[in-house]
Amino acid sequence: MSAFETETPSTRPYLIRALHEWCADNGFSPYIAVQVDASVRVPMEFVKNGEIVLNVSMDATSSLKLGNEFIEFKARFGGVAREIVVPVSHVIAIYARENGQGMAFPAPPVSTVAGPTVDAAVVPDVAAETDVPDSPARGPLRAVPSDGPPAEPGEQPDPPPTGPGRPGGRPQLKRVK
Repeated sequence: MSAFETETPSTRPYLIRALHEWCADNGFSPYIAVQVDASVRVPMEFVKNGEIVLNVSMDATSSLKLGNEFIEFKARFGGVAREIVVPVSHVIAIYARENGQGMAFPAPPVSTVAGPTVDAAVVPDVAAETDVPDSPARGPLRAVPSDGPPAEPGEQPDPPPTGPGRPGGRPQLKRVK
C-alpha cells in the first residue's frame, strides 16, 4: 500500500455533506441509515436489525454538525429531546426521503459491529421517524429507480421500491449483491 493510500482521508463525510446540502437545496428531507454498535449513541428502542434510520433535515434537528469523524445533533423521539452521535464510518446510506435518491456506503467491518449494547444512561435523546421501513440486512445498499435494476440471470427480480405518487408511499433502499 502506498503512502497516498494510507494517508488519504475518507471521502464519506464530504459526500454525506454534499448530499445533505443537495437535499436541502431541493426541498427534500435527508435521511441517514446507520449501522448501530456500542460507538453509536441513538435511542436503542428505535433500532431494528442493528440499524436505525434518522431524519437529519434542518427542521428535524438542532445543533446539527456534519463533521469528518462524527455526525452530532439534537432531536426529539416520541416527544423526548435526545442528543445523537453517529460515527461517520457507521453511516451506510444517505438519501432523500421523497424520492429515494442518494448514496450507499459499505457497512463497517463485522468485527466493529458489536451490537446494540449502549448503556441507556449514556445514550442521549433525539428525534427519529418510527414509521421508516425495516432496513435490509448488512450489505451494500443503493437507492434504485422505480423500475428497479435488471435481474441477474436465474435470479428473481425484486419488486420495485415505492415512493410518493406510487402505491405504498415511501422510497426504500435495496441491497445489491
